[in-house]
Amino acid sequence: MAAYPPGGTYFDNGKRSFTQVPMNASKDNAISTSEYLEASEALTGLFDVLGQTAFSPIKKDMIQNIKKIRDRQLQAPLESETLQDLVRNELKAKKHLATEGLLWLTRQVHHPSSRILATRALRRNLTQPNEELSVSFRDAYGLTLKQYHSFIIKPIFSAAMSACPYRKDFYGKLGDDEGRVKKDLDEWLRALEDRVRVLNEFLAKPEAKW
Repeated sequence: MAAYPPGGTYFDNGKRSFTQVPMNASKDNAISTSEYLEASEALTGLFDVLGQTAFSPIKKDMIQNIKKIRDRQLQAPLESETLQDLVRNELKAKKHLATEGLLWLTRQVHHPSSRILATRALRRNLTQPNEELSVSFRDAYGLTLKQYHSFIIKPIFSAAMSACPYRKDFYGKLGDDEGRVKKDLDEWLRALEDRVRVLNEFLAKPEAKW
């Protein structure tokens, strides 16, 4: 079943794309919390296209971390308009649940050393036209989350990486115009990579530590 609207691509779905998440350059690239969470929720839907059962552990982890951030935003909305302010103000309150959730959320899509899981795998696959998704995702997992996982969790995630659909089936679910699919995927990845790079730089600062 196609995962895109008639005449469009998968990236036309969802409430928010990462290309629509504001970054305020005049405020050290402050990232709007609401829009970022909406785009992150849309990202979790991509795992259903990759394989609903195999990728359910990753999707579940992401949803849990999104919830931690949103719960903090709802508790203190005026102090949480941007992700950076949310972190600063939560830490001032001697708490760090949402900050920890943001840290793990960025690891799930982008490792602090710019080695990525979802984005690295899709970026590699986009630029390697003959490589199957399973190869791209196994490579990405080995360079990102694997080092953080216990011996119990590693086999679960490794199995998910190997259970990716065939390349042609995956891209076919993103749209029927291959050129537009690749263009939209590239723009989406660039926007996600830019925003997570900003977050990783911020989370590495002393003010974001607890």
